[in-house]
Amino acid sequence: MASSSQDQPVSRKLTRRQFVVRVGQVGLAAAAVSALASSEALAAAAQAPAPVAAGPSYTIKAQQRPLTPTFYSWITNLHPDIPTINQEFSQTYPLNFQIAPVQGFGIDRFVAEAKDKTSTWDVYVGMTPFVEMTALIKADVIEPWDPYVDTSFLDDLIPSIRNECTVDGKLYSWPFLLDIIGMGWNSDITDKAGITGNPPTDWDTYLQFGKQVIDSGAAPYGVTFDAHGWRSLAPFTHSLSTDVYYTDDFGGKLFDFTSDPAIQALQLMKKMKDLSGPNVLNPGTIDGGVNDTPDENMFAAQEVAYYCKYFNAPLRMANTWPDPTKLKLAALPKFQGGVGSTVFWTTGSCLFKYGQNKEQAVQYLKKLTYDERIWKASIQGTPTAHPGQLPPYKSLYAKWDANPPDWMQDFVPLIRKQLDVAMAIPNHKYGLQQFFIGQPYWEKYLKGEYSDPKQAAQEAKDAVAAENRKNP
Repeated sequence: MASSSQDQPVSRKLTRRQFVVRVGQVGLAAAAVSALASSEALAAAAQAPAPVAAGPSYTIKAQQRPLTPTFYSWITNLHPDIPTINQEFSQTYPLNFQIAPVQGFGIDRFVAEAKDKTSTWDVYVGMTPFVEMTALIKADVIEPWDPYVDTSFLDDLIPSIRNECTVDGKLYSWPFLLDIIGMGWNSDITDKAGITGNPPTDWDTYLQFGKQVIDSGAAPYGVTFDAHGWRSLAPFTHSLSTDVYYTDDFGGKLFDFTSDPAIQALQLMKKMKDLSGPNVLNPGTIDGGVNDTPDENMFAAQEVAYYCKYFNAPLRMANTWPDPTKLKLAALPKFQGGVGSTVFWTTGSCLFKYGQNKEQAVQYLKKLTYDERIWKASIQGTPTAHPGQLPPYKSLYAKWDANPPDWMQDFVPLIRKQLDVAMAIPNHKYGLQQFFIGQPYWEKYLKGEYSDPKQAAQEAKDAVAAENRKNP
């Protein structure tokens, strides 16, 4: 299969919109689960209007209660059509829409209720498979969607997304919002640096262009990245190979920091760090350090040319520029001879085992996730947000290919094509936390404390394995 990193760049066909940079405080339940906090668009949503409950608040017997979905708040902040869709659905089925009692993807309340074989809610919209899905399954909180959905729905899921959401052959997450790691750049800066033609498709050229930006004086910095491992180390590793996960003592899959592709990715990050701002490894200012990160601020301030992160980050940051159309997007570069993969994830919905209204939950999620108003606002942007998050369904892309709507943007087919080579981080109870545990160790190499990346990587792997053995 041809690498998607050979795709041509795309430009954003946008007018300037009001940019929203911060989300309301979400707190920090634990380092492992606070990190993703968005499908990662969370840092954009602070000033969005508070969500509106759909329909009246019903007070009836438990067995007659309305369908009760609960949403992580950033989703309603970034996708303003959800209240309208809720209102329409409530004309057919009673709906008691709620905001989830979670902080940083914390699941304590859900687990506590499941122990009593009960659930206040029927479905939770906000689960990211590699973050908390394994924990919810092990705690017997959620059940698969398979008994309640037809095969046409399952077959409509993009294969890589369906695989991400599946455990032991069963679909535990109904995927909703897609994010994927790619590359953006400021063409105003690259033009000033004398860089023309196609974007860099390999890391050597990427670094060369970044140095050219600095040497030309076009910008203070050439490249930047987010220091959190699932946003940088893992996707950079995937661009060389996705065969970088090992089976732990309990049969799960963990990232092998000592694999040759991971070592090469670590060496790449050190070279990128030398072309980036001095604070690139600093934590962010909100959500336990995982959001409002230095890379975002550098790109928003037009201090750097090239930027690797999930696509909604450059989309959001470019909305602060005098001319947002200077933003260009392309696939993640790759190593010479690499497979050209990257990392993606979806934020979706789980079905509470002890909830009610299972069939109505299916009808609700079909209406919500197929509704093109959601995707128009996400792709085109609104006055309050531009998440750029995409749907999981093959049928919607086929429809748009056959008859492109006037709100379609050029980055959409680029992202869709990348899903043919992209890979999600495997589901594991430490799927996200492994990158928190390992980061202080691999950063010893990035900071120059160790000269040998293999030494830093081995310490990172050993630290994760030790924690994993404590919690089988």
